Amino acid sequence: MDFTRTLLVTGGAGFIGSHLVCSLVCTHPDWRIINLDNLDYCCSPKSLQSVEDRANYTFIRGDVCNSRLVNHIFNTESIDVIFHLAARTHVETSFESPSSFRRVNIDGTRVLLGAAHEARHRPQCFIYVSTDEVYGASLDEVFDESSPVRPSNPYSATKAAAEYLVRSYWDKYKFPIIITRSNNIYGPRQYTEKVIPRFLTLLQMNKKCTIQGTLPKSRHFLFVDDAVSAFLLVLEKGTVGEIYNIGTGSEIPIMQLARELVKMVKNVPDSEVNDWLENQVLQP
Repeated sequence: MDFTRTLLVTGGAGFIGSHLVCSLVCTHPDWRIINLDNLDYCCSPKSLQSVEDRANYTFIRGDVCNSRLVNHIFNTESIDVIFHLAARTHVETSFESPSSFRRVNIDGTRVLLGAAHEARHRPQCFIYVSTDEVYGASLDEVFDESSPVRPSNPYSATKAAAEYLVRSYWDKYKFPIIITRSNNIYGPRQYTEKVIPRFLTLLQMNKKCTIQGTLPKSRHFLFVDDAVSAFLLVLEKGTVGEIYNIGTGSEIPIMQLARELVKMVKNVPDSEVNDWLENQVLQP
């Protein structure tokens, strides 16, 4: 079968990536979707069971930092579009193991950019999926795409550094890149280290929601299907060389989020909600 487009998605077995891959495969049978993922701890092949037998889907198990593999993909496939989602993302872990975040988030991006730029078939677009955490703490400030980048943890620092790498290929070579910065994305299949699935898992185990002292007081949340729709809109209508914020205009305090989840899962009256909440202050 001849395909009209070939897309490479890195990190396509992860939480966000698997939703993007499933959407692409199912809604565009005339596009070939190649998924490159090393199946890290937070990934599951089960996330892709619905598409694994589709004629327009190919899975390659491998590391985005493996330059030999990545170059082979670009030398043997005519990649039109890259969605680069492969990354390490857990903020607390980034303090414990910053070198692993640098390797995947920065070096992996460098390898992918180099291979795409040198490919025999020039891609139409390289979409780098970043995060609004590169802006740093909001302090009631409203960010737009021109706001200064002030990362406040190793995770967001590596994402910001990768953005600069991506941007440099546009500045020097006019290599067609787009950067997206999204809110905290949540939804089905999200790994339990993230705040919403962590709260839900604790409640389902009849344990209290622990509000960690390192959590921000409030966050913006974006449902994964809405994020995927935005990524596809950027693909079809975005301008190369641009940055696009993706998110909602509403913010919810983490304590309020926990209270709403308690009421939903445990079905208790307001007077009993606090019995399921626990503030956890981390020792310095």
